[in-house]
Amino acid sequence: MTDLLAETETENTYDASSIDVLDGLEAVRKRPGMYIGGTDERALHHMAAEIIDNSMDEAVAGFATRIEVTLLADYSLKVVDNGRGIPIDPHPKFPDKSALEVIFTELHAGGKFSGKAYETSGGLHGVGSTVVNALSDSLIVEVAKNKEVYQQGFIRGVPQGKLEKIGTTPNRRGTTVTFHADDQIFGKHRFKPKRLMTLVRSKAYLFSGVEIRWKSEIDDGETPTEAIFHFPGGLSDYLSETLGGSTVYADTPFAGKVEFKEKFNEAGYVEWSINWTPSRDGFIQSYCNTVPTPEGGTHVTGFWAAILKGIKAYGELVGNKKAAQITRDDLLAGGCALVSCFIADPAFVGQTKDRLSTESANKMVENSVRDHFDNWLASNNKSAGAILDFLVLRAEERLRRRQEKETQRKSATKKLRLPGKLTDCSATNREGTELFIVEGDSAGGSAKMGRNRKTQALLPLRGKILNVLGAASNKIGSNAEISDLTQALGVGLGTKFNVDDLRYDKIIIMTDADVDGAHIAALLMTFFYTQMRPMIDHGHLYLACPPLFRLTQGAKRVYCVDEAERDEWLEKGLGGKGKIDVSRFKGLGEMDAKDLKETTMDPASRKLIRVTIDEDEPGETGDLVERLMGKKPEKRFEYIQENARFVEELDV
Repeated sequence: MTDLLAETETENTYDASSIDVLDGLEAVRKRPGMYIGGTDERALHHMAAEIIDNSMDEAVAGFATRIEVTLLADYSLKVVDNGRGIPIDPHPKFPDKSALEVIFTELHAGGKFSGKAYETSGGLHGVGSTVVNALSDSLIVEVAKNKEVYQQGFIRGVPQGKLEKIGTTPNRRGTTVTFHADDQIFGKHRFKPKRLMTLVRSKAYLFSGVEIRWKSEIDDGETPTEAIFHFPGGLSDYLSETLGGSTVYADTPFAGKVEFKEKFNEAGYVEWSINWTPSRDGFIQSYCNTVPTPEGGTHVTGFWAAILKGIKAYGELVGNKKAAQITRDDLLAGGCALVSCFIADPAFVGQTKDRLSTESANKMVENSVRDHFDNWLASNNKSAGAILDFLVLRAEERLRRRQEKETQRKSATKKLRLPGKLTDCSATNREGTELFIVEGDSAGGSAKMGRNRKTQALLPLRGKILNVLGAASNKIGSNAEISDLTQALGVGLGTKFNVDDLRYDKIIIMTDADVDGAHIAALLMTFFYTQMRPMIDHGHLYLACPPLFRLTQGAKRVYCVDEAERDEWLEKGLGGKGKIDVSRFKGLGEMDAKDLKETTMDPASRKLIRVTIDEDEPGETGDLVERLMGKKPEKRFEYIQENARFVEELDV
């Protein structure tokens, strides 16, 4: 008993020796999530952003005009700028170390705290370079300064010798950082050329004074191995490229750039570009000091406040009283905006800088944008009127949906309420009518223009619906997307389903021809199989077959549902003149109304697949649904391994 007591006391001893103290870089390697948000692919690419942002800060400060970003064959990343070069003289606080070594080995060391070296910068915590160094199994810094070249190497943050002079260079200056992310931290994750190039291109848009050269020694088959990005038009160029050929309400976007010194005597400025479109869901992409802020923040709040107050004031000016009911949510419907601000000493939420929290940015951005928006609306009456009418319609639709939701159904009449996003057909009876269930508002825009208004209705769904297999009945009944579906169809769920109540003759699932689209289609079929089985038995459920490719040769044009059909046509030719041009549709939202109508919606030329249940082996269908959509991922993985042609590239 005494021995047992002694052993227990030893095991539970809690004294000074129990407290672990992690040195700076050891702490980073132990808890990388605290510094870059995790160890996944997103975190890996955040490392690239940290190093590129250092070069961008030099460009924004006016000391660099060119940045080169190269993805090397071993998945190392090399970033070169022609800025001032990282300081190489001994650091006052660490006389035996160069400033460069301090920057790459000491947390919270950098030139962006005092404001002397940079008025505005993307890096503010002084940990970016250090963290990248700590999480790389190899990092080499090269500095060209005062016609001399210096170099220092590191392994997992540990210097491999002192900074040393390796040569001379009469016509070069700047910093080169080459690093390879540590497999011990990131496992099998590797830099993706497409994702890196997108990051690089966005940086060039955000600062029109810089030229960024992209190179990749890894060819993924879809990303250019070399490109040069320089956009004098800044965010206006960015928005034009993002919207592509979408229909817009303003001939030219509302765009501008205002220095904060004009009104606030503060360093920095705000730049923006916004337009509205009926062709896709609205979005806002925001940045502070070239750093993406996906969760927005005070600069975004100020921007929307300026737009909302401006459009309401314009409505009052032209005598449209309904403008007073427009809200920020209405602005977001179809409103596509880019906002970028540069401010001194920004405050972010978290090291990954997802949201700006600098309070002064709210008013600075709002006041800067508001004056310009008022002037723009007054001088662009046609565009202003179209935008105002669109926003008033959105507000009325929102209020109508809310009123319908709040109004109690009268039991005597039991009037059918239709979901607000349903675009119904005009036919008064069910025969020959069709309901297309489409993936989001983006595809819905083209489908609206391509449909037959008399017989074809549309219901856009936002994202993936609930997986009903195994879900509680109260959860199914309260799900918004499922509620929209049942209201549109005019039927109940499960035992309450009556096929005679169905409002349409054909229910057609129309999703993108990719993995996400297939997943959404599978979720919908699971829903109908478990909750509305008679609808399938009576032959009312169909899958649309949108093409993946469009082939054009002179005046000849054909559509192909898959690569095999494409290759067959390429081999035998279309019968036209000249080279065969191949276009790939990434989604239904990219197809114009003519393409969508001809290939997917017009009964005279489309292909449909009727969803059926094998009469001979009914049990197999249930087993397959359980295997694919049930709660056992190992069964789903096994099925994919056996059946999916793309399994070698699929990260399950």
